[in-house]
Amino acid sequence: MKASPTDQNELLRLQAADTRLGQLDHAVRTLPQAAELAALQPQVEALRARWIAATGELEDARAELGRVESDVALVEARMKRDNDRVQQTASMKDVQALEAELASLAKRRDDLEEIELTVMERVEGLESALAAVEAERTELDAKVGALESAREEEVAKIAAQRESLARDRATIAGALPTDLVELYERQRSRYGLGAAKLQYGVSLGSNVKLTESDLAEIRRAAPDDVVLCPDSSAILVRGEDSGL
Repeated sequence: MKASPTDQNELLRLQAADTRLGQLDHAVRTLPQAAELAALQPQVEALRARWIAATGELEDARAELGRVESDVALVEARMKRDNDRVQQTASMKDVQALEAELASLAKRRDDLEEIELTVMERVEGLESALAAVEAERTELDAKVGALESAREEEVAKIAAQRESLARDRATIAGALPTDLVELYERQRSRYGLGAAKLQYGVSLGSNVKLTESDLAEIRRAAPDDVVLCPDSSAILVRGEDSGL
């Protein structure tokens, strides 16, 4: 393939743009905020599990308290009814039966109120425990939110750089011969590098000094011949400092 030395030299600018684009893509994938967020994820999940468990325990305790309070209300309603009946009946036998039932109901109410107090204390303890977990979650959520905002800010900055660089790259590629660009793209997709400079006998594509036989073959090539690096397979761009 033939291409002017000027066009071949422009391949170095194209490669520099592609290298930088790759670096920017790598930077997005390896943002420190992303690593920190990933490290925090187990803590986020653990706190969420604790919150779910604490919420469930509290809901169960509140439901139990509601049942006990309902039982107390029923006992008190029955005691009121019996007290009313005591006031209204003239039968001593009925009065004695009602008073016995009232004594039993009073004991039942005392037992229920003791249970109610115990459950209320448990509810208060669970509410405190849940509040502590929620405070931890709030603090962690704030940390996660700050990291996410910082990550998005960095992503936006990199995206702006990438967009500008991609435009420059398109301009460079658009000014070069199609077949030269196609060869460059083919070598880059296959070997990771499309073009490299030959500097003082060293291919900057492989950072290896070429053998004398390889250099002799390159010397025989015309300036507009497109030659490939024998080590990296990139298009080897020659210049005044190539050491030929």
